Amino acid sequence: MELFFILIGAIFINNYVLVQFLGMCPYFGVSKKTETALGMGVSVMFVMTLSSIMTFLFYEYILVPLNVTYLRTVVFILIIASIVQFVEVFMKKMLKTLYTMLGVYLPLITTNCVIVGVALINIKNEYTFIGSIVNSIGAGAGFTLAILLLSAIREKYENNPDVPEVFQGFPLALFSAGLMSIAFMGFLGLI
Repeated sequence: MELFFILIGAIFINNYVLVQFLGMCPYFGVSKKTETALGMGVSVMFVMTLSSIMTFLFYEYILVPLNVTYLRTVVFILIIASIVQFVEVFMKKMLKTLYTMLGVYLPLITTNCVIVGVALINIKNEYTFIGSIVNSIGAGAGFTLAILLLSAIREKYENNPDVPEVFQGFPLALFSAGLMSIAFMGFLGLI
């Protein structure tokens, strides 16, 4: 039951994008089209889950025994950068269209604060190995949900004559994200 609460909490209650405001750069940058938003969401979920597994193991079996836990942020960023390089090479070979659509935002996953944030929060909250994986999957699913919702809104209102010119584009994206954030904060206190 605890794992279920971790999962629901990561997706809705503590959504890392809409409640904790982590990972905003790719959230706004790749949310113009639904297919690129989905690609980014799945990529972030994959990298987040794999990096949480690797960082948890590295932290528990190398940093803690050597009593160098203060190096966790630097080590976590190096692990995440390696995983992102693997994903980038794979996408360049196998998913060329998606690789081209994601453009500069794919390598930016390395410095995406939501990826590092989840790895650090897993350690801070003292999640077990399975708890860390569940939290990472939930955080990735929450990121994917948030970016898909925003991309659907942006596609609907793109070039809509009813939207004043001053609000078209990024201002409407900010406004929409703010309203979504308010809606997701309504889940606070659910669990």
